Amino acid sequence: MSGERYQVVIVGAGLVGAAAALALGRQGLRVALVERQPPAQPDGAWDTRIYAISPASQRFLERTQAWQRMDAARLQPVFRMDVMGDTSGAIRLDAYEAGVSHLATIVESGRLQHALWQALQADGNVALHCPAVIASIERGESRTRLTLADGTQLETELLVGADGATSRIRDWAGLGSTLTPYGQSGVVANFECERPHRGTAFQWFFDHDILAWLPLGGPGGNQMSMVWSTPAARADELIALDGAALAESVRAAGHDTLGALRLLTPAAAFPLRLNRVDAVVAPGVALIGDAAHGVHPLSGQGVNLGFGDAEALVEVLTAYRKSHCGDLRVLQRYARMRAEPVQRMQALTHGLHHLFVNEQAGWLRNTGMAWLNRMPPLKAALVREAMA
Repeated sequence: MSGERYQVVIVGAGLVGAAAALALGRQGLRVALVERQPPAQPDGAWDTRIYAISPASQRFLERTQAWQRMDAARLQPVFRMDVMGDTSGAIRLDAYEAGVSHLATIVESGRLQHALWQALQADGNVALHCPAVIASIERGESRTRLTLADGTQLETELLVGADGATSRIRDWAGLGSTLTPYGQSGVVANFECERPHRGTAFQWFFDHDILAWLPLGGPGGNQMSMVWSTPAARADELIALDGAALAESVRAAGHDTLGALRLLTPAAAFPLRLNRVDAVVAPGVALIGDAAHGVHPLSGQGVNLGFGDAEALVEVLTAYRKSHCGDLRVLQRYARMRAEPVQRMQALTHGLHHLFVNEQAGWLRNTGMAWLNRMPPLKAALVREAMA
């Protein structure tokens, strides 16, 4: 084999792939990052893709120096979360009561992506191949060779798939996955609110739906992002509404909590599904982010699981930097570190989904929420778990 030689080549420069490349490069490993197209330059518009970044993920991003490049005015800490059932059940999670500064920070995907890209370019520790398309992948005895469409060849000890739920790297490595559709879509849109959110996130469970409002940063503190998980047919109906009608439907579904709403960004929808991957490592291959797992968005933990993957992979490869990065024994340490957190979150979100869309379980879910709300130690433990 011949070509540019690296210890790690990461395919996919989304949030998780870019963060992993940046962190590995800062640890002195020889890293290349392959991506089809660079991120768009943010403008003043709100991004419809919003994430609730946990404090643990924030600390990881701070260590890469990418977080510091974010516009502080567009970051919104979540200080409280109000979760309501379809009757009397309710839970309030409060940062102050749990003894923490905040529960999460709401960020726009495009702005975080741009910050990571800026950090990668400023560091100069990662070889960026972008825009680039992979023409072929060939596995050798101890290395993998990627040939790009422009003829560039990259050799690597470890090939990391960070290329999303339909990962080409996962398929090439023969790492099987099982997709379980929920028969629902997530409808997303951003709104201006009549009343300020005061750093509070809201979530309602009703009928077969889950409605979440996430507070956005910006002047006035009166913008929020909505995620409405609903059966696919209902999602199509919501998408078809004009801006005023959609705003009114969202206001009514949220019990007029923030007053009148005005649509800021067009609504979009995406299918909801559970993705279980049989194995996340093979000799010379590791998967991270959505290539490695998929969870229901009701917990808002999907991207945080991905950052947890990136952090764990960096920790293992740094600790065993004198070993071959593609050594399966080394990679299995990463797989073991991530197995329990991912399985726990998949089981939790999958179980909660069925509990809250099952009409027969209404008494159980509402009574359980009311009981939990009266148990401050358990609520504090729940907060700490979500922040990890």
